Amino acid sequence: MNEKTKLLLFTGSYATAEESGVQVFAFDGEAGGTLERLDTAEGLTNPTFVNVDPSGRKLYAIGEKPNGTGGKEGEVITFAIDPETGKLTELQRIQTMPSEGTGQSTTCNINRDARNEHLVVCSYHGGSVGLLKLDQDGLPVALTDIAQHTGHGATPGQDRPHPHSAIFSPDGRYLFVSDLGLDLIRSYRIDAEAGTFEAIGDTPLHAGAGPRHFVFHPDGKSAYVINELDSTVTSFLYDAAAGTLKTAATVSTLPDGYGAGQNSCAEITFSKDGKYLYGSNRGHDSIVQYAVNPQTAGLTLVEHVSTRGGHPRHFTVTPDGAYLIVANRDGNNLVVFSLDEGSGRLSFTGNTAELSKPVCVMPAVFPA
Repeated sequence: MNEKTKLLLFTGSYATAEESGVQVFAFDGEAGGTLERLDTAEGLTNPTFVNVDPSGRKLYAIGEKPNGTGGKEGEVITFAIDPETGKLTELQRIQTMPSEGTGQSTTCNINRDARNEHLVVCSYHGGSVGLLKLDQDGLPVALTDIAQHTGHGATPGQDRPHPHSAIFSPDGRYLFVSDLGLDLIRSYRIDAEAGTFEAIGDTPLHAGAGPRHFVFHPDGKSAYVINELDSTVTSFLYDAAAGTLKTAATVSTLPDGYGAGQNSCAEITFSKDGKYLYGSNRGHDSIVQYAVNPQTAGLTLVEHVSTRGGHPRHFTVTPDGAYLIVANRDGNNLVVFSLDEGSGRLSFTGNTAELSKPVCVMPAVFPA
């Protein structure tokens, strides 16, 4: 980063309310990718995923709480961010999706539209997607709609719907929800005035895939999903006008000879220039790298790199494209790799940070 900006990293984790479930780190690329812990937030149960709004200086974290009748329900906790110090100040808590009896409506993913009008949360256990309205100050004011998925997939882990992520198209017109339990990606429009979801269509995956996280190529002409259950990546050509996906290819995330049953996948993202795609293997404990053909959405394996910690749940590429940072849940650490601009290959920098059970790591650039 240059002298006029600073990069902060925000992490979510599995945590009790007494633990530091959300943490803030300063990242210094000019010093070789060092990490400095600036602040922590306690009082949240399992704030596993976060979303950062640097322009509004806000952090949104999911959490969970008892529903009073033996079950659990999700909530969103909003923090103000002081970009100079990294300090977080809690502003608000709001229920996301209600649950009844011993049921669960806890959430696993949170995203925000580019116009800062809505938050979208996914309930893995509840099989649903929730829409929350944001006010002019960036605070969630109400849950305005719930899209309930129904059905099941082909494997024992797919006995019911499991929405795992919700990603907006590059132009913001469509929302794509990867449902691990149904082996499909469901697309929606959001009616901003009514505050409702409108289901558009489904893109099926092969049986037993378990689609988890989804990403668009930087040029917006193709998209890619990492499949948790069978350790594959499926690519699509994207028609932006119609908001439709056409399946292009499916490739393994694992080296030849490594059993797919000993591994599950989690995160997927691109290099800044879109030449390379990366995915995380939990079990093989590696980042897989592919070269990308943007015209065909074809993928060619480049290499596998050890994440130097167990169960790489999530990772991110820094906004300048120079580093990749892995959150190893069972390794209890963040691990920093440099990313070569030409080859896309990763090299361990020697920089790590210890923290308990990290699940996600989100970067944000602020004025210095």
